[in-house]
Amino acid sequence: MTQSVPSKQSRTLNRMRNSNFGFPRIPPTSSAAAEPSPKRRRIGEATDPPPEMREEALERLRGVVRDCAGKHLYRSAIFLADKVAAATGDPCDVYMLAQALFLGRQFRRALHLLNNSRLLRDLRFRFLAAKCLEELKEWHQCLLMLGDAKVDEHGNVLDQDDGSDIYFDKDAEVHEINIKSALCFLRGKAYEALDNRDLACQWYKAAVKADPLCYEALECLVDNYMLTCEEESELLSSLQFGGEDGWLSAFYSCLITKHEKEYLVEAKFKELEQEACSISSSSSGETMKNNIDVLACKAEYYHQSGEYQKCFQLTSSLLERDPFHLKSTLVHLATAMELGHSNDLYLLACNLVKDYPQKALSWFAVGCYYYCIKKYDQARRYFGKATGLDGTFPPAWIGTGIAYAAQEEGDQAMAAFRTAARLFPGCHLPTLYMGMQYVRMHNFKLAEQFFTQAKSICPSDPLIYNELGVVAYNMKEYRKAVQLFELTLDRTSSSLNEMWEPTLVNLGHALRKLKEYQKAVSYYEKALTLPTKSLSAFAGLAYTYHLMDNFEAAINYYHKALWLKPDDQFCTDMLTYALESICQSTARRRIV
Repeated sequence: MTQSVPSKQSRTLNRMRNSNFGFPRIPPTSSAAAEPSPKRRRIGEATDPPPEMREEALERLRGVVRDCAGKHLYRSAIFLADKVAAATGDPCDVYMLAQALFLGRQFRRALHLLNNSRLLRDLRFRFLAAKCLEELKEWHQCLLMLGDAKVDEHGNVLDQDDGSDIYFDKDAEVHEINIKSALCFLRGKAYEALDNRDLACQWYKAAVKADPLCYEALECLVDNYMLTCEEESELLSSLQFGGEDGWLSAFYSCLITKHEKEYLVEAKFKELEQEACSISSSSSGETMKNNIDVLACKAEYYHQSGEYQKCFQLTSSLLERDPFHLKSTLVHLATAMELGHSNDLYLLACNLVKDYPQKALSWFAVGCYYYCIKKYDQARRYFGKATGLDGTFPPAWIGTGIAYAAQEEGDQAMAAFRTAARLFPGCHLPTLYMGMQYVRMHNFKLAEQFFTQAKSICPSDPLIYNELGVVAYNMKEYRKAVQLFELTLDRTSSSLNEMWEPTLVNLGHALRKLKEYQKAVSYYEKALTLPTKSLSAFAGLAYTYHLMDNFEAAINYYHKALWLKPDDQFCTDMLTYALESICQSTARRRIV
């Protein structure tokens, strides 16, 4: 007997009967265990699955949604989360759908869903709605969504909790960033976008106080120079770290270290390595010791202390490990410019412009290259482009001012430095450079005021004391100048390097004016042990020997100075005078 071939329609029906559409298959109930039904069931009548099986299917879909989000399949995540939320109406499922919409960059739709959910009392819902408004750049609406709150200048939130706020997921807070910290941080970003930097600073402080693990808040405060050195230290001392967060406290301490003594800085990094053992699988802490963020902090310290060669070697090795670590890139750019490595700057600038054409750092790198090769017009143009892309990028504003100053355009330089000083109240460099401009103009009283202001912002920077010494020297206060130059050398963070050669020479000049010739000679000779070997050091030493009537030594150093600059008028005239003096002295001895 031949078997009939099933039709296409019957095959489709069979597949539908056998398919479970991805839900768990329900096992058939045995006839022996089946309870007698009071009503005879019709053929084809659907039966409701047991509640536990329905919940199992929904939980599986929730897991798939989370997996889709983890694999960046956002449209799939949105589709499935929408079905789960429609089936349950549970607040957690609605929140999952809103998260999927946010990750899929459907901000308007996510905001509409959250507003219609009537669950904005839950801080998670409110925060996500505010994040949508942040992405839409609707900053005033973002602040309204976050609600009314006040904060004092120290970052202490004046809590106005009336019990209307709820947080459904409190059990998960042990392993989460505190939701109130995230809300404070978002308020800070909104105020910063609205150019209210004072309130932004206060909310950033509130965010990191609410939860020290909110690193972004501290990074904004430090990188945007919102706090003075003293305020940074006070904030760090006020943070309440958990028992296992000693490594984080040590890292933050290294992060704000700028101009301290080398042995103090090394002690802090050593403490960080020891504290890192609490979270490292290696008992020696080697993992944290070689962490790129820790080494970037160390590189920044080397740059601040003038150890440019050591800094360049460290940042070069860091960029080999991670070519896209932007904090290391910025320090590498600044150091390469100080060392005059124009080829490195050119290659790095080309790569940055190709990879990050919309970042201020990329065009700042181009400006650094042109500044290095002394094409200051182009340097200014690209520094200006960097400030246009990001008006809160401190190096670009300072670079603009320095490029103007290199062309003796003092008014434009001062304008750039004033803008930088207004935008970044915790950065002492704009104020310091304004003082230097006034020294160029021989307005020493005004220069002293700006240097004093810079000292109030960052009292540990030895360069400030050098500039104050220059002002005292020009005002003929030589004893005060000596004290300030000695204080500069005492505050240098490490062993003397070429960065401090002018200070040694300046100290020699001041001692020579006080007729302390032997001390002056010792400082000139120290300056000549450094690789720079400047004309000023040779000329100052020659003139000091000349005043001591040691004409042979004076003639020797005049010759060395003229070898560096043959047309130097002072050395030429004094060499002639020294030769005449030694001839007259020799003639007198012969007569006697």
